[in-house]
Amino acid sequence: MTSGEITPQIIHFTLPLIIGNFFVLSYNAADSIIVGRFIGANALAALGAASPVMNIMLFLIIGICLGMSVLMGNFFGKGDFVNLKKVISTSVITGGFFTLVIVILGYFFSYALLALLNTPDLIIDDATSYLQIIFVGLIFTFIYNIYASTLRSMGNSKVSLYFLAASAVLNVFLELLFVVVWKKGIEGAALGTVIAEATAALFCIIYVRIKIPFLRFKKNEFVFDRDLLRIILGYSFVTAMQQITLHLGKLLVQGAVNPLGVFAIAAFNAVTRIDDFVMIVQQNIGHGITGFLAQNKGKGSFSRIRKGFLVGVKLEVIYSLVMTVLIFVFAKELMILFMGSRESQVVEAGVQYLKVMAFLYLLPGITNVIQGYFRGLGKMEITLKATFVQIVVRVLAAYLIASYFGVKGFALACLLGWICMLGYQIPVFWKTWKINSY
Repeated sequence: MTSGEITPQIIHFTLPLIIGNFFVLSYNAADSIIVGRFIGANALAALGAASPVMNIMLFLIIGICLGMSVLMGNFFGKGDFVNLKKVISTSVITGGFFTLVIVILGYFFSYALLALLNTPDLIIDDATSYLQIIFVGLIFTFIYNIYASTLRSMGNSKVSLYFLAASAVLNVFLELLFVVVWKKGIEGAALGTVIAEATAALFCIIYVRIKIPFLRFKKNEFVFDRDLLRIILGYSFVTAMQQITLHLGKLLVQGAVNPLGVFAIAAFNAVTRIDDFVMIVQQNIGHGITGFLAQNKGKGSFSRIRKGFLVGVKLEVIYSLVMTVLIFVFAKELMILFMGSRESQVVEAGVQYLKVMAFLYLLPGITNVIQGYFRGLGKMEITLKATFVQIVVRVLAAYLIASYFGVKGFALACLLGWICMLGYQIPVFWKTWKINSY
């Protein structure tokens, strides 16, 4: 990306990221739509109460595996296959042990954690059952992600994406089977998700065994290297924190949603699924800018850094304005997608939220492209501080105003968080922009 037309390069780099994340989001969206339409508001609320906890664990594992893949890529690029195997085996042992600890603690403390978040008694048992099954399935989540990260570190990013797509389709089929045909309720939705994740993990294992004989480890090659462990933990800690910070904020906000009752929880679950699909594109445009700027910084092509950033701004603005119109116009139809024509209170609360949030989508678009700029220049501490500011303000605002405005109050809390985030980012950005004078 250090020469040629900039806009096509950024789009080409960004699209696979968007597609991959869409398949990840489809798991949660399928759960919510099928549970909401075929079981009801209580089940959708139980799913909503469990989701923030589930997402923190999920993205924690994803972040750890991403961190491990950075070191794998370094050794693969150097052609140091001896140390590459040591990194892979050490990562599998360390990550597997960590995942097992999460599974055990999560399974036995799911109820206590949900109670701590003020989950209503009416839905806490269903939420606990769902969460316990999902925690057990994290074993397969780790297996898939460690294999996918290993393949990506060796330049093969498409295969794991194909497996993820296949498992996402399978997830929909299994959930319809468990929930609609076999009437297994919210536990059936969790089982469908876990089986689909296990299938993706199995596909990865089979592919590596058949297509990449180099990764078939002999007994003496599967080792635990303490020196490499310290480096792995350093990489993994940073990437894991980046992955879960946003979801930790959502978990804390869920504590403000739960006291509003079952209908509010169900509505908030639905609208956050819609928000996720809108904002994942914004986030990945930011990631595309990161990749573009990082390459051009390495080459010293400062004029392309300026041009690339401005292309990112244009893409974010155009996309955000399109989504503003679509979400505002089709807010009711989107809510009905989750609830059908039932539970008008849930639909109405969700519509109120979406009609406010639709006009705010430009703000996270701008924050994401500025975050991409700082990451591309290697200024990671600025992105972490900015995200921390946004989350603290958003969580505090959620607890202060939710009781007055209901579900739409959480959109206003997001507004305050993004304003404060931009208030921190823009002066730092402008100073950096002028100093470098690209």
